[in-house]
Amino acid sequence: MEEIRIDMRDKSYQNAAAGSRNEELVFKLNHTLPTSQEYKDILHELFDGRIGENSFLHAPLAGAAFEKITIGSGVYINGNLLAMARGGITIEDDVQIAANVQLLTNNHDLYDRQVLTCKPIVIRKGAWIGAGATILPGVTVGKYAIVGAASVVTRDVGDYEVVVGNPARQVRKLDAERFE
Repeated sequence: MEEIRIDMRDKSYQNAAAGSRNEELVFKLNHTLPTSQEYKDILHELFDGRIGENSFLHAPLAGAAFEKITIGSGVYINGNLLAMARGGITIEDDVQIAANVQLLTNNHDLYDRQVLTCKPIVIRKGAWIGAGATILPGVTVGKYAIVGAASVVTRDVGDYEVVVGNPARQVRKLDAERFE
């Protein structure tokens, strides 16, 4: 998996403009009634069309680089998501993400802390991420996998696996035939 390196000292206009736009839209979203059409409009503007049908994200939301997030159809994301997305986040169809989850594609170079080291996160179809879980850079969560509450996922989770703990370890494998 390719690592992207970003020097935070580079304050190019494009990065600043995208950051300001994200901050404004996230602020609006976090202060708008979630059942309103205005909320839905802000959500679609924030993700610039990269959010599928029948997907919903509860405020509050925090993070960076929302332009690098893609959300499939039928996705449900509960409140307090932290999405640090400079490395890219892909959430496929029918994923459920509980409250207080952190999706962290960013890390810092060990020697030059002004440099972000970023790898994408992919959450495959039908996965379920439990409350308070943290997914770290470069991780793929497989189809219909379950990440237990408060788990810290440091490496890929296979299709149909159930992982728990810090660091997360497989405790069970689900029957794939029951999902088809």
